[in-house]
Amino acid sequence: MVVAIDFGTTYSGYAFSLRSDFDKDPLKINATQACVAGHKYHLSLKTPSTLLLDKAGKFIAFGYDAELRYNNIALDETQKDFLYFERFKMSLYNNEELNKNMVMEDILKKKFPAFQVFSLSIKALKDHLETTLQNQGIDVKPDEIKWVLTVPAIWSDSAKQFMREAAIAAGLPDKMLRIALEPEAASLFCQHLPLEKLVGASKGFDVSKPGTKYMVIDLGGGTADITVHEKLKGNKLKELFKASGGACGGTSVDSKFYATLTRIFGGPMLRELQKEKTYAYMDLMREFETSKRVVKPDAGPDSKVTFTIPYETMNDLCKEIHDQGLKDVLKESTLGDDITSVGGKLRIKASYFKSLFGNTIEDIVQHIKNILEKPEAKDVSKLLLVGGFSECGLIQEAVKKAFPDKRVIIPEEAGLAVLKGAVIFGHQPDSISSRIMRFSYGVRITPDFDESIHKKDKKIMIKGKPHCADVFSPFLKAGSEVPVNHKVVEAYTTTRPFQDSMPVIIYYTEDESPMYVTDEGCQKLGVLDVKVPAPSADDHHVAVQYVFGDTELHMIAVEVQSKTPCSAKFNLI
Repeated sequence: MVVAIDFGTTYSGYAFSLRSDFDKDPLKINATQACVAGHKYHLSLKTPSTLLLDKAGKFIAFGYDAELRYNNIALDETQKDFLYFERFKMSLYNNEELNKNMVMEDILKKKFPAFQVFSLSIKALKDHLETTLQNQGIDVKPDEIKWVLTVPAIWSDSAKQFMREAAIAAGLPDKMLRIALEPEAASLFCQHLPLEKLVGASKGFDVSKPGTKYMVIDLGGGTADITVHEKLKGNKLKELFKASGGACGGTSVDSKFYATLTRIFGGPMLRELQKEKTYAYMDLMREFETSKRVVKPDAGPDSKVTFTIPYETMNDLCKEIHDQGLKDVLKESTLGDDITSVGGKLRIKASYFKSLFGNTIEDIVQHIKNILEKPEAKDVSKLLLVGGFSECGLIQEAVKKAFPDKRVIIPEEAGLAVLKGAVIFGHQPDSISSRIMRFSYGVRITPDFDESIHKKDKKIMIKGKPHCADVFSPFLKAGSEVPVNHKVVEAYTTTRPFQDSMPVIIYYTEDESPMYVTDEGCQKLGVLDVKVPAPSADDHHVAVQYVFGDTELHMIAVEVQSKTPCSAKFNLI
């Protein structure tokens, strides 16, 4: 059996399929899980990425159940005795300080170890799955389950290792766990879909036809994650351009709405609403989330988007802080012509509501343009939109308008493409034949100083001879096409007698030809700690085999003289 966990910024879920079912029909994937939403027990495909703990950090609930319980806690005004986390996945994106000891803030700014937040959340999904399997009478031994955990392709190696170790701490066995890259998983899912389930695909278009080149644009709650694939013979895919994207997912629109509320009501009132009337704030943002999904691209400029707000609570706060009611505060604000309140509801002109998407849409379109301008993408004529945020009509319309010469295709169940594709990846992990490296990897060396190429301020003297400090020595360059399991061997030698370990610092950068490890954008990736077997007074030579081209970086170390395997731990976090 393969079980995939799609851990998203706003929503998470799991899906599974037995090998026997997959062999008959790869799309026979069970993604339905019983959840409690509101006050009703129902079947859902995903659940909110929300975690509720008591003040001691003990697990209480995850998902819809966490939302419901915390809402009741907030109504009782006892939220200060609990910890509630939401949309925390983005804390791992572009975080240069990422480590196991980092802390994060809950909804009320209370701090808690981030590693435990992720680990407890993954464990909640694992436990829920085990209950589902038991209820369905599916008897599978733990060692018969292959686990797949999804991460954005644009994440760093450190963030991937953080998620892997959090999953291991949650009870997922290390050797049975694989990391899947989200846009790749979605691409695999689309390979198996019939034409009628690919909205926008023309007759004769076949994403699974060898030679077909297309772009996958995975739009989730936190990020836009974009890759370009070519279908090869043998049912494999080849990456044509390195994964790219940015923080322009659905939550970036929420940030614009929050900024609008701050502009109208002021920061102090919003903070009061969040901290003291948390239940009302949660209701407000939940209503906005629903409206965000249903707004129509063709809505006229004077038509309105209407949704319920916690009117009584907000009206009381307006009187307390602004000495006037909510309607008057709205009327006197600079947005009085665009936003009004009637019958306990907020009414926003469609033109203004759509403007909240403006910067996000611009960022997404620009990312796509940047890739299409590359030589590697010159033959791409199809754009596949996947991910929950891609189901938004405004996004679909904007992409079609920006690229009229491209065919924009949206698969049915676009929001489940990553999750179901991750199950397929678990069954067929060799479906991707090669990837384009996002980074250059290397070590720091001190070669002989060469005045023609080295900076004067890097000149140092070693044993009376001039050397150059901080030179980046790459063993793989960004932009390289690398087949899966591509091996690079580097040799290291002990520097003192009886040395029992060799710490090797690895650096990385997006630059294809970095000169120094101190160059802008070049960062320390982590430390490879190689244990030397049977240390002695003699020099020991250790060969480290770095394995690239997979979804994660792997390595194997062997002492050259004795051919003895060495323990090599790569500490990225």
